[in-house]
Amino acid sequence: MLSIMQETPETSASDSSIRPDPHEGDESMRLGDRQIALPSAVAGSGTLDRLVETARDYARQAVSENTLRAYAKDWAQFARWCRMRGADPLPASPELIGLYIADLAAPQGKAQSPSAFRPPSVFRPQSAARPLSVASIERRLSGLGWGYAQRGQQLDRKDRHIASVLAGIRRKHARPPVQKEAILPEDIRDMLATLPHDLRGLRDRAILLIGFAGGLRRSEIVSLDHGRDDTPDSGGWVEILDNGALITLRGKTGWREVEIGRGSSDQTCPVHALTQWLYYAKIDFGPLFVAVSRNGLKATQDRLSDKHVARLIKQTVREAGIRPDLPEAERIKLYSGHSLRAGLASSAEVEERYVQKQLGHASAEMTRRYQRRRDRFRVNLTKAAGL
Repeated sequence: MLSIMQETPETSASDSSIRPDPHEGDESMRLGDRQIALPSAVAGSGTLDRLVETARDYARQAVSENTLRAYAKDWAQFARWCRMRGADPLPASPELIGLYIADLAAPQGKAQSPSAFRPPSVFRPQSAARPLSVASIERRLSGLGWGYAQRGQQLDRKDRHIASVLAGIRRKHARPPVQKEAILPEDIRDMLATLPHDLRGLRDRAILLIGFAGGLRRSEIVSLDHGRDDTPDSGGWVEILDNGALITLRGKTGWREVEIGRGSSDQTCPVHALTQWLYYAKIDFGPLFVAVSRNGLKATQDRLSDKHVARLIKQTVREAGIRPDLPEAERIKLYSGHSLRAGLASSAEVEERYVQKQLGHASAEMTRRYQRRRDRFRVNLTKAAGL
């Protein structure tokens, strides 16, 4: 198999010109369903067949849709990489996986310097293949592990052909994570000022303020319903109370409650913004944040995707002129959906444990990663030691 691979013209696994077959990803997402079936020795019946469908429904809920799509794409890219080298992705081969992740880290067999992982327009020609970061490679491995599991096989990541190569990649290429810029209170005020005073503006104002004050992920924002169990794909619901809004949310770490208090003025109050949107959009059931009709006069029943939150943040950052010291393309790249969570963590002048609870973090260390302007030298061990 390896000799065949050596004779095949080289094309990097991370080359942007390689496009996975979309049907391969679709097949991967359906495989998990087919794995759940009646034992061959058991005769089918209406009751058992319904239980099989119920079990398949639960299996689909084990992993979020976004994660499933990412894993399916990982498998499709690996399968295409194998085909282009005359190899077969099945059965699981640690030797082949080791070569694959080496190609992800060093396209065309050339080990890259750390600068190769920086923006392509600065450090490399556009035609060159782009190496993946350590985190992206580890994510690909997780996707492949899932793909093999759906096919009744197991990928042993501790095998020396994988573990030793990955350890070398970490040693050579690992670097601190690139963090998105935090959206601070003064930034979000400027961003709100760019929004129009119409139905879309009311909705987007509520999205920004609820996302900021709740420290919510963009997927959590758009998954909210007006009430409990309004829709099958609900990720939580909102209750408007006298002192604020209580969000019951199904996040990454399970169900939790997020309390959003009322602001000091209507212009920046997330609860006021939400109630205004709900009132004028006439939303009393179903998804909380939905698309608006073409004429901008009516709210539809279509739930927004999390991509809308990302686009909204980048659009308002650009129009508000935040970080004018940088070129437009660079400053827009600094901000994403996580900028809202980082903004709350960096701005709230309260004990760290309250921020940790709001963000739903299991550890204080994770919360500190979000605090962009944390007082790092509040405890000075040098002076405490007598120096």
